[in-house]
Amino acid sequence: MKKELIERLHQRFERHGCDVDGVEYWFARDLQELLGYTKWTNFVTVIDKAKIACKQAGQEIEDHFTDVGKMVLAQVRQEMDGY
Repeated sequence: MKKELIERLHQRFERHGCDVDGVEYWFARDLQELLGYTKWTNFVTVIDKAKIACKQAGQEIEDHFTDVGKMVLAQVRQEMDGY
């Protein structure tokens, strides 16, 4: 890969990162998009494989993967029939 492309991809990746009290992390839904997965179910398979690799490397899965929920604000529009 060209250096410029690698730098651009790295910057995009870093923009999606979060930092709380010096702990850096990424949400899987953000990584899904960055890595080009259109279906969540396909990306979950990748996450599961990464967890297996983590365990096989002698690492605690909980130290690297945390199940979290992300609050999403949604605007609901309700149409009513007029009589």
